[in-house]
Amino acid sequence: MSTAKADTLAEQISRALASRIIAGAIAAGTRLGQDHIAAEFGASHVPVREAFRRLEAQGLVVSEPRRGVRVAGFGLEDVREVAEMRAALEVLALRNAMPHLTKAILDQAEEANRAGDRARNVVAWELANRSFHRIILSPCGMPRLLKAIDDLHTASARFLFSGWRAEWEAPTDRDHRVILDALRAGQAETAAAALSRHVQTIGLKTPK
Repeated sequence: MSTAKADTLAEQISRALASRIIAGAIAAGTRLGQDHIAAEFGASHVPVREAFRRLEAQGLVVSEPRRGVRVAGFGLEDVREVAEMRAALEVLALRNAMPHLTKAILDQAEEANRAGDRARNVVAWELANRSFHRIILSPCGMPRLLKAIDDLHTASARFLFSGWRAEWEAPTDRDHRVILDALRAGQAETAAAALSRHVQTIGLKTPK
């Protein structure tokens, strides 16, 4: 198998497993067997091991010597750590993105925010919320930073889905409105402060 093909397959496997873990279909503590996953995806062990490495980088699994790979658990401290890391990194990305934010980009963010307001379930809301953040941060032009933020969003999604399972009412995201208004007005410090506050509330809202 070529390196490029193995990388593509590893990405497919990691995305599929991440979706299951985030949705709670694979419970914390569950062991992930290389043989079983390789058979499911018609792959060799090479892309499966790479997929495991990617999942571990996202904090979704842990690798233990002689015990293999299992789905990671999480607690309140993990939630707060991810929230604080997101706040710091997203503010850094936003400060670098601000000079490149056009009216068209902010209009896209506006539409993503409206999509979140219309969301009929937590999955749709999370996708719209992630889209909003990605739209305003991507112009920073810092791919490594954006990758780290995306991994943290994946962890945040897992925390979110673990808490909201039954009835769902889309929240009106006033923080997004404050951020957008500040960005349109060129108020960099107001936008950065609102984003930091917005992200750090995740650690307080997640069910304990």
